[in-house]
Amino acid sequence: MLGVVLDTAVDGIILIDARGIVSMFNPACEKLFGYTAVEVIGRNVKMLMPEPFRAEHDGYLSNYRDSGERKIIGIGREVTGRRKDGTTFPMHLSVGESIQPDGTVFVGVIHDLTEQKASARAIEESANRLRAVLDTAVDGVILIDSRGAISMFNPACEKLFGYAADEVIGQNVKVLMPEPYQSEHDGYLANYHNTGERKIIGIGREVTGRRKDGTTFPMDLSVGESKLGGQTSFVGVIRDLTERKRAAEQLVQAQKMEAVGQLSGGIAHDFNNLLTVILGNAEVLGDSLKARPDLETMVNSIMSAAERGGELTQRLLAFSRRQTLQPTNIDCNRLVGRMKELLRRTLRENISVRVETEEGLWSAFADAGQLDSALLNLSLNAQDAMPDGGSLTIATQNMTLDARYQMLHPEVPPGNYVMIAITDSGHGMTPEVKAKVFEPFFTTKEVGKGSGLGLSMVYGFVKQSNGHVSIYSEPGLGTTIRIYLPASGSASQSDLQQMESQAESMKGQESILVVEDDPFVRAYAVSSLIHLGYKVLAASDGREALGKLAEDIEIDMLFTDVVMPNGISGWELAHQAMQLRPAIKILLTSGYALETLEAHGRLQSGVAVLNKPYRRAQLTKRVRDILDGAPPAASQL
Repeated sequence: MLGVVLDTAVDGIILIDARGIVSMFNPACEKLFGYTAVEVIGRNVKMLMPEPFRAEHDGYLSNYRDSGERKIIGIGREVTGRRKDGTTFPMHLSVGESIQPDGTVFVGVIHDLTEQKASARAIEESANRLRAVLDTAVDGVILIDSRGAISMFNPACEKLFGYAADEVIGQNVKVLMPEPYQSEHDGYLANYHNTGERKIIGIGREVTGRRKDGTTFPMDLSVGESKLGGQTSFVGVIRDLTERKRAAEQLVQAQKMEAVGQLSGGIAHDFNNLLTVILGNAEVLGDSLKARPDLETMVNSIMSAAERGGELTQRLLAFSRRQTLQPTNIDCNRLVGRMKELLRRTLRENISVRVETEEGLWSAFADAGQLDSALLNLSLNAQDAMPDGGSLTIATQNMTLDARYQMLHPEVPPGNYVMIAITDSGHGMTPEVKAKVFEPFFTTKEVGKGSGLGLSMVYGFVKQSNGHVSIYSEPGLGTTIRIYLPASGSASQSDLQQMESQAESMKGQESILVVEDDPFVRAYAVSSLIHLGYKVLAASDGREALGKLAEDIEIDMLFTDVVMPNGISGWELAHQAMQLRPAIKILLTSGYALETLEAHGRLQSGVAVLNKPYRRAQLTKRVRDILDGAPPAASQL
């Protein structure tokens, strides 16, 4: 009966004496090792072991006999076996000891682990592949249990919500929700478990997420349910909709402006026809009334009103981009220089006019007369914003707007532009005013003081010239309007590539803290600096940045926006950073003109500032120059 058990056993069974000599070797052992029983019986068991275990085996047996120290006898563990052909395989070996009248014998039970190991490797490889997918996924992936506790939080989620995975794992997922959803979540889960009523599970919809800093963002959330081992889990896939929403809003605004422009153009066309009839008949009537001065005066009033109506229709045509333009190559430095003298005679005496031009400015391709009118219009608007006087600055600069800028402004084609900035030190605009400022007939002036077509005319001219216009404004900080006109005769593509190539060679390994409240600009700055080899920390405002500066971490440079929310400006942040870390390097950035920031106490002269928008090459050179130079003196901050 015992022979039948040994011969039919699935596991290998081997019997050896106290000297290690094999005395029994069952069929399962023959299959495992490739030896026949005859080839093994009478030989030392170490023939079934690879090195170094083979060389050590006699010493181990001798030590066990002398000291009783056990390494495997009576224990069992995973070891490696050696086949007749020299190959090895993993196996589990359990060894029992039996004292017989003629001496000690050891019984070994051997279980082949090859398939088990292969299965484990396959599972591990599958898990690694899944982990790689989750770690590199653009969308956030989160796993929660039936109670709402988070058990997995991939890197994309970390980036979206601002939490590290170890900060949220184990916490309830409602920490990622704003009110009122946060308070309602537990009740929703309980209701789903009790009734099966779905509000989002298996459906997907747009919801609102809450970041670590308390800010919210729109996101598309798809939730799937799975059951494993009787336990319910939910997998959430999260896609940030911020950029899509922003692009959609810009598209709606552009379509609205286009629709209003088409309507305005049609009205202007028909109104011009009416004015032509009125003016023509008034002139004929005037010629026949030379002998009646009283009536001739009335005719002249009619003609004057019609001419004013004609001026309004020209502005409507400019906004609708249907005016006839005569674009040529313009030397904007010369045009702005001439404009300075005109403005000094036109504007009030309590307004100072400054012109700052860039040497080597590219030529702009646009209608010079319309550009003159646009600059004059913007200057007169700036005068109205400074009733008690102030300063007006017109500056020129070569600018290259790249694909990243286009991500923020989809309507702007990448390329080289000549930028003309008109900056005033006036009262500035609220966000509500700034959102409507280019719409025709919108005005903040008193009734009868303005047509509301000035800025819309500028907008129409710039767009018709294939350009771009942007506004930076904040109550109490004045306004900067930047006009971007297509450049002609600008730097060649090879020159631009050389500039990018030089930037690539100016990499570094220092640690930089980037502080920027605009998430798109912050992401651009962070990714650009990481690409250049820098270690980058990011903060969305001055308070968060001060928290990082107070930590015991390496920070070589502070790169911060000047105008930020929550009461701490970039300049104030830089000043406090110098108090905490006297050796830190400072680089400020802003979309506002420097003189405006200085005039309102937001900036001290002599501090390094990088103007927005900036290219990666400009950022690279400025950062490298600052890091390689001396830190700013405290008096500069």
